[in-house]
Amino acid sequence: MAAPTGNVMDRIVALCKRRGFIFQSSEIYGGINGFWDYGPLGVELKRNIKDAWWHDMVHSRDDMVGLDCAIIMHPQVWKVSGHHDLFSDMMVDCTDCKRRFRADKVFIATLAGGTGPGAVLGVEADGVAGAAEALPQSIAAWAKQTNTAEFKKAEVVVTGCAARVKTARGEYTATIQPLSQISPDIPRRCPECAQTLTEAREFNLMFMTYVGALINDDSKAFLRPETAQGIFANFKNVCDTTRIKVPFGIAQIGKSFRNEITPRNFTFRSREFEQMEIEFFCHPSESGKWYEYWRDTRFNWYTSLGLASSKLRLREHDKDELSHYSCGTSDIEYAFPFLAAGDFGELEGVAHRGDFDLRSHMEGKLVNQDGKLVVDTGPDGKPKWKGSGKDLSYFDDERKERFIPHVIEPSAGADRGMLAFICEAYTVDESRPSPELMKFHPRLAPIKAAVFPLVAKDGLPEIAEPVYREVRKRWPAQYDAKQSIGKRYARMDEAGTPYCFTIDGQTKEDGTVTVRDRDTGNQNRIDKSRVVDFLTEKLEGHTR
Repeated sequence: MAAPTGNVMDRIVALCKRRGFIFQSSEIYGGINGFWDYGPLGVELKRNIKDAWWHDMVHSRDDMVGLDCAIIMHPQVWKVSGHHDLFSDMMVDCTDCKRRFRADKVFIATLAGGTGPGAVLGVEADGVAGAAEALPQSIAAWAKQTNTAEFKKAEVVVTGCAARVKTARGEYTATIQPLSQISPDIPRRCPECAQTLTEAREFNLMFMTYVGALINDDSKAFLRPETAQGIFANFKNVCDTTRIKVPFGIAQIGKSFRNEITPRNFTFRSREFEQMEIEFFCHPSESGKWYEYWRDTRFNWYTSLGLASSKLRLREHDKDELSHYSCGTSDIEYAFPFLAAGDFGELEGVAHRGDFDLRSHMEGKLVNQDGKLVVDTGPDGKPKWKGSGKDLSYFDDERKERFIPHVIEPSAGADRGMLAFICEAYTVDESRPSPELMKFHPRLAPIKAAVFPLVAKDGLPEIAEPVYREVRKRWPAQYDAKQSIGKRYARMDEAGTPYCFTIDGQTKEDGTVTVRDRDTGNQNRIDKSRVVDFLTEKLEGHTR
């Protein structure tokens, strides 16, 4: 089989669709942007990621408990937390085609030089380097839309964040700037149709809904944009109903919803997604130590499951990036293949949130005033959004001290994590008859083993089926007796199955089966009675 064609991300998306990892939601009706369905292999992979996280972060620790909170909460939760007022992105609209864009994803490329008038066009991308890479497609689309003959056959040479454009009239230099930095005299061009963009304005990302039979302001509610607030709202309930003491964490896995302006890059930025989130409560004097601990622990978790450290980085936020309440934030970032060379995308954030959240739910919405967090008040001097009035402080028996705990928040995306593991696992080996395979870590592999009779006759299925049933009692496995053995191996390689067992003529003679390793393609023989023991050694040795 020929090597796959197209760029890496296109090939990964195609394999995900072909093998049943990820489908476009509502595809039979043309799809709906920002929503995705997980197929038979995808749902197993995502569940394995969540199970690994829950095992390592909750079941393996003495200082962690779990919660599963409602998706719709009291509207006051989102007012006090700041989401009602502040949870927004800046957006721009095209005055002609009406497309809407996130302002921070739009770049303006100015082509100057040559002997012609040059050009100004919009580019939608992640970062300046990404805009430079996308420039050839943007120039071609712009030239077609505007019928500008000079640029229809332009040659674009991209070097890092810069580009040169060669046409029959000469060579132009492309200056690429974020939309927010261009001077007023440069046109703001739509990346889609080259017409004019509006000024940037705020767009709240929360999905609004209504609770009950009446649709009015009193019944207005929101789908949660994060899982964290349910944990804060239940802090006192957890303290009162368990014997756990500070320092301790509360973990939750659940769906969140954000009405993203421009969902993009496959499942990386979606409108419905799943979070794996921890709120770790600790004494203020120990919070710096715990922040460093969780930052390093979460980074190492990804590498333990196969993400290459060369594609993973830990980036501490600059002071001007921090939220007004944050004492420090680090992003765990991965070099996704849809990004420009050298760029990274956020995989997980680890934030030192101070006592902002519990204090907000006690007192009311907090704002930064002269470096201190104080309750936000209206013109009448009363709290703009009142807190619950509940005492969410904590009394430490050993310290004989009452305090509001500080919070360290490791917040991971299950969908982004899955996308990173898929990108990392995707491998092309042109020496194989079928060159594409998925090298998932054994803990994450959707199918752990496959059992094949070499042919569907001569008594081989009768030997293979009992072996398969014994394996299936312990792990997800597949039985396949159709097509050539090479094609069956290829199917399992694309599914990421670590081991395949083949029952052949020699099995009838001496009771041995062939074991094939996915990563190396090497084969050896073991007694069929040892198949389960072999898998126990190979698979369960990776589960701790």
